[in-house]
Amino acid sequence: MTNTLERRTALVTGGAAGLGLATALSLAREGAQVLIVDRNREAGEAAARSIIEAVPQSNARFFALDLGDLDAVKNFADEREQENLVLDLLINNAGLLPPMQRAATSLGHELGFGVSVVGHYVLTGSLLKALNRAQSPRVVTLSSMAHRTAKLPFNDLNQVSGYDPTIAYGVAKLAALMFALELDRRAQLAGNKLLSLAAHPGISKTGIGAGWNHNGPLPLKHRLARLTMRWAINYGGQSIEDGAKPTLMAAIDANASGGLFYGPSGFAEMRGAPRVAKPSKAAQSLPDAARLWAWLESETGMRYLWP
Repeated sequence: MTNTLERRTALVTGGAAGLGLATALSLAREGAQVLIVDRNREAGEAAARSIIEAVPQSNARFFALDLGDLDAVKNFADEREQENLVLDLLINNAGLLPPMQRAATSLGHELGFGVSVVGHYVLTGSLLKALNRAQSPRVVTLSSMAHRTAKLPFNDLNQVSGYDPTIAYGVAKLAALMFALELDRRAQLAGNKLLSLAAHPGISKTGIGAGWNHNGPLPLKHRLARLTMRWAINYGGQSIEDGAKPTLMAAIDANASGGLFYGPSGFAEMRGAPRVAKPSKAAQSLPDAARLWAWLESETGMRYLWP
């Protein structure tokens, strides 16, 4: 243990399993006190116990939370505010592979987008006071290689018409990256000390593909997409621990500046040691990022109040 994060607190969404759990464990080994947030209570409590067993001084805590329920997100943040939480690091990791048939949050947002983008937008904004109590607060938001082929359908961000799960996944991951970059720009303009960064895990051998288990007939393009994904994970994927390394680098790199994006260094960024990656041209569009932010403000009624 290097104790890079000694006496610091980190919150990891989607921390009950997969990349989230690997990230939370790595942060605990760096000395952080870890808060795990996940909608799966049983798995989340088990994850917290496993971290404490591996790193007894971590004192990991679990909180059940569905990021698709924005009222619950705000209530969670209010409870942390009552505790006067000092939050050094927020890892917006939670996400899912959109199901073959469109699903939505209680507010009608496409499920993957609602969790990865809308939920994290509200959570981050609701925790700004806790983040600003820290000396050097940092937010890391997870994206994906899939962002590179995506474009934001501003006329239908909730993807009600013509739903396609592969397109929906790319849209959610592109929007998550754009949120991270725009968050950093807005923090800088406000003269705020917060750093916002992003990361992607390449292809990692997680259980995300279970979201595409489906009973009944599927269109040919969906069957091909499922086969391609499973092949990539099984034969091109790296371990979950290696997949979490770009996130860890974004979280603890002392030389990092806001607005950086980390990913694997190997072929097509599928695997390999972490390094700074270049976002797609679409992800770097300032007008589109501002438009996305305005949409999020309108959809959620939340405006960021910079301390």
